[in-house]
Amino acid sequence: MPVVAVVNRKGGSGKSTLATHLAAYLERRGTPVMLGDVDRQLSTQAWLRRRNERRRSAIVGWKVDPKSVVRPPAGIAHVVLDTPGGLRGFDLARVVMYADAIVMPVCNSAFDRESAAECYAELLTLPRVASGRCKVAAVGMRLDARTKAGETIRLWAESLSIAFIGALRETQTYVRCVDQGLSVFDLPPSKVEADLAQWQPILEWLAPVLDASARAAAPERQTATVRAEAPKPVERDAAANVPRTARAPHGGSVLMRLDGSSNKPTVAARIGRLFDALSIPRFLQRNP
Repeated sequence: MPVVAVVNRKGGSGKSTLATHLAAYLERRGTPVMLGDVDRQLSTQAWLRRRNERRRSAIVGWKVDPKSVVRPPAGIAHVVLDTPGGLRGFDLARVVMYADAIVMPVCNSAFDRESAAECYAELLTLPRVASGRCKVAAVGMRLDARTKAGETIRLWAESLSIAFIGALRETQTYVRCVDQGLSVFDLPPSKVEADLAQWQPILEWLAPVLDASARAAAPERQTATVRAEAPKPVERDAAANVPRTARAPHGGSVLMRLDGSSNKPTVAARIGRLFDALSIPRFLQRNP
């Protein structure tokens, strides 16, 4: 299932606003979604509680506790994770192990930009981000339309080669939404037309990630069919470059591909096994 994490180690950058709105968008789209809260303040869970007071929400709340293994309820298709400020080191790496995409909210101040730049530099050292398997993008937050704040953030992102996918204006609409457990996607479109337009490029960038689960089903079925029809193991003819299936030292199979590579565990895979031994929900685990 696709996992989107909202990450910025600086507090007050708008992480919870982004996370709750993404969850609300998926709910309005009819997608079963779990809203996970890694932050000790549990801001998104408080928002969800207020939302449930108004009407029964289809969003499933999840308090992420590394000391306990939580199983997802049946039917969950997407996960949105809200993360705490100061996220770095092992905790940041653990979130990246979960995520397929990371959205980084950035306000227009030197402090915010410097903090986001440091966080992005650390993200680039992690295998899933460096290889492109976990996408990262920046979103400008609380930007005054009367200033050049949006252009400043865009140029900053370009200087660091971070995808800049949009900017959300500073408006009381978001404040009222948080207070009432709502989002701009729950309001009459005619009243939030400008805000919905600002969300469009953000949602377009996330679309390949959010829709990945539906497209993944066909390749998985095709792979299962190919394996079922595979011939008995044969030796590889090096001259003809014919693939073969060999046996691993401990009885496991090593599938040889057309280019001669195999699925023999790599260093990155061994790192993944280390995470397997930790209290990480298995449904969120990813290969490094």
